[in-house]
Amino acid sequence: MSAKRFSISQSVIIVLVSLFSLACLFPFLMVISGSLSTEKDIVDLGYRLIPKHITFDSYRILLLGSSRITDAYGISVIVTVAGTVLSVLATSMGAYVMARRSFKYRNILSIYVIITMLFNGGLVPWYIICVRYLHLKDTLWAMILPPLANAFNMFLIRNFMLSIPEDIHESAKMDGAGEFRIYYRLILPLAKPVLATVGLFVALGYWNDWFLGLMFVDKQELQPLQLLLRALVSNVEFLKSSSNAAAMQQISAQMPSESIKMALTVVTIGPIVFLYPFVQRYFVQGLMVGAVKG
Repeated sequence: MSAKRFSISQSVIIVLVSLFSLACLFPFLMVISGSLSTEKDIVDLGYRLIPKHITFDSYRILLLGSSRITDAYGISVIVTVAGTVLSVLATSMGAYVMARRSFKYRNILSIYVIITMLFNGGLVPWYIICVRYLHLKDTLWAMILPPLANAFNMFLIRNFMLSIPEDIHESAKMDGAGEFRIYYRLILPLAKPVLATVGLFVALGYWNDWFLGLMFVDKQELQPLQLLLRALVSNVEFLKSSSNAAAMQQISAQMPSESIKMALTVVTIGPIVFLYPFVQRYFVQGLMVGAVKG
């Protein structure tokens, strides 16, 4: 009887989770449908799961600048990969130091990190330091270094590392291992769930960021994908809102601005959709343990 009851409850849970998963899938399907719909259909009928008239005009418009989009894609991939690896290394090293109970100043260091979460110097001093003193203007480092060490992620990893038994450090010390060898050989493999979780957060941040490119990058060949697409959407909106010339009105009337936005979403979301399945098995474990332990 209990086995039957468990089977029924398990079936109900599976059905509810499946329905919830389908509900989460609907917005993505509507974005794809919107990218394949005509501008008139979107204005008259709104967004639908199945487009009434299928058209690839939005993707054709994007392909007109395919070389620039390809270059911007490459910049975004380089920034995301390099930024994610360096950020995870930097935050995990800081977290390891704060998690070491034998480190006398770990509480002072933790307070210092907390202060950075509460206060900042402001936009203008930050810009002056990055441009005048760090010389990050028109370099890839301008999109990698500023968000490299995140205090929240550091505490998330620290709390996870506090759950690792202290006996591991003591045993490794007795065998002659140094701090860096303990960190690299023992702690990082054990902290893989929280590192994968933080890595996903960081990769999303780097991939979706356009503000740093807007602030520090003037060279067209160094513009990331998100900044290029933002400029494209702004140009489309300018054509749609312009009323200075008849020719401009004719162009803006034919410009599928809404479907272009959906097409841009499809183009930019692809890498993250493919990345998530590889880290999702670590996601819940890393997030829950890192948030609760310590």
